Amino acid sequence: MFNFTPQELDAIFLSLKVALLAVALSLPLAIFTAWLLSRKQFWGKNLLNGIVHLPLVLPPVVIGYLLLVSMAKKGVIGQYLWQWFEFSFSFSWKGAVLASMVMAFPLMVRSIRLTLDAVDPKLEQAARTLGAPPLKVFFTLTLPLSYSGIIAGAVLGFARSLGEFGATITFVSNIPNQTQTIPSALFTFIETPDGELAAARLCAVSIMISLIALFASEWFAEKQKRLLN
Repeated sequence: MFNFTPQELDAIFLSLKVALLAVALSLPLAIFTAWLLSRKQFWGKNLLNGIVHLPLVLPPVVIGYLLLVSMAKKGVIGQYLWQWFEFSFSFSWKGAVLASMVMAFPLMVRSIRLTLDAVDPKLEQAARTLGAPPLKVFFTLTLPLSYSGIIAGAVLGFARSLGEFGATITFVSNIPNQTQTIPSALFTFIETPDGELAAARLCAVSIMISLIALFASEWFAEKQKRLLN
């Protein structure tokens, strides 16, 4: 049963590549955004919070369409990327990475923010009172106390990126060896005669990877609770 075809292996490895890159590229911004929402009071905070979490409530196809009209080769922003740098997200794995980043970003921010909210601000105030500059406080106190939550957020982002389908297929289509990830390959095999076995194999792989990611997230969450207690 687990005799994978080249197309299935390509979809698996592309999914892992897209998910890992999406998390690595969006994690620094997710940490900064979570810190901003957790520690700062400013005009438009509720608006920023709403925009960040918008992908959680909008249909993924809508997100894919917005990416298409803005970041495609002839999109509002994408046309300048192509003119100035000859860089395009269209029909490329890079577009799949961008779509996964957008869809996973709110989950990462939410997980990291919850951890930051649990860190006592008085510890940071005490460090600043003793003369530590803000950046040193952030990197030597806030981040170490939040690292388990950050890793948990990264794991959740990875799992969400791995399962991304609607925004990706709308933005970069479903091209084997280029943009076909596990969900889009699974969709293809379901609609293909005699493709049930291939679909079952990809389904099993997807479940296995997702369970590993979720167990890892729970483990880090429990570790963070013990650390803060």
